[in-house]
Amino acid sequence: MAGKGSDFQRELGQQLRVDSVRTSAAAGSGHPTSSMSAADLMAVLLDGHLRLDYANPANDHLVFSKGHASPLYYSILKAAGAIDDEELLTFRRLDSRLEGHPTPRIPPTDVATGSLGQGLPICVGIAMAARSLDKLPYRVWCLCGDSEMAEGSMWEAFQHAGWEGLDNLVAIIDVNRLGQTRETMLGWDTEGYANRCRAFGWHTIEIDGHDVDQIDAAYSEAAQTKGKPTVVIARTMKGKGVKAVEDQPGRHGKPLDDPEAAIEELGGERDLIVEVSKPEAGEPSTFDGSGGDMPSWDLGEEVATRKAYGEALTALGAIDGTVVALDGEVSNSTHSEDFREAYPDRYFEMFIA
Repeated sequence: MAGKGSDFQRELGQQLRVDSVRTSAAAGSGHPTSSMSAADLMAVLLDGHLRLDYANPANDHLVFSKGHASPLYYSILKAAGAIDDEELLTFRRLDSRLEGHPTPRIPPTDVATGSLGQGLPICVGIAMAARSLDKLPYRVWCLCGDSEMAEGSMWEAFQHAGWEGLDNLVAIIDVNRLGQTRETMLGWDTEGYANRCRAFGWHTIEIDGHDVDQIDAAYSEAAQTKGKPTVVIARTMKGKGVKAVEDQPGRHGKPLDDPEAAIEELGGERDLIVEVSKPEAGEPSTFDGSGGDMPSWDLGEEVATRKAYGEALTALGAIDGTVVALDGEVSNSTHSEDFREAYPDRYFEMFIA
């Protein structure tokens, strides 16, 4: 067991639920039930596995692909000491950093994830950058919703991450079975999710998403898995801990009717602070941009647009070491193959996706 142990993590999970209820009640809107289902998953991650130091380039990355669970995300930031309780309760105010979905306005948020199906593809890019560009050992953690597993972009991400063998990437699917209007395609069929993910080359772990010992063991196993990304498929209950909303349809995206009673049922407010682990200091690798000249053509000279593109791209690669190329498996027609031959570490084959 990493961190402070099971009892602390259970209490932390309850605190995250309480604070998710409080933020949504203060705003009069939000997604508390979607936050409550994943609270234990995030409590164990925060206390025992996430390495967080925003000023350090070797910092782990946590992305909420299910960005509507922002009450949970901001409750995590409070528990980590990144914001105080006063700011937590400014959720969704016009002048607040705590928007309805996480945005980079508030560190350590990498990306905005209001649109479902975007977080995991972004995490694939972050994990690829860690391995090929930064050359740093940070891990990328992505909290996914089960409803967004109907998005094609998610499966493009699963496919590419499996092909790349991104063992620094961990996806956590919060399988609470309930979408906005009805049950999701697979409901609580965690094996169905596992079969699909394995088909794309992922290591799969199925757990009870409210058992902190199972969660801890799954994250430890993910960190030790080599050669393929890991997906933790967690069976959970939407609205966990409050009987009025627990596993109840029709409660998506609504503050609780009686937040005070819910908070009491969850054991009341808490003020736990987590001493989050910090990574060893690291600096990203850099690529030489020693200079050079951009190609030029005489007025009236004929040149194929694609050939000019390839020449210009390769020249930019010489001038600026931060230039990278993502190709859609058309390098022989766009002449980006010239860039690949010159700068293979900065060239990424993304195929037709």
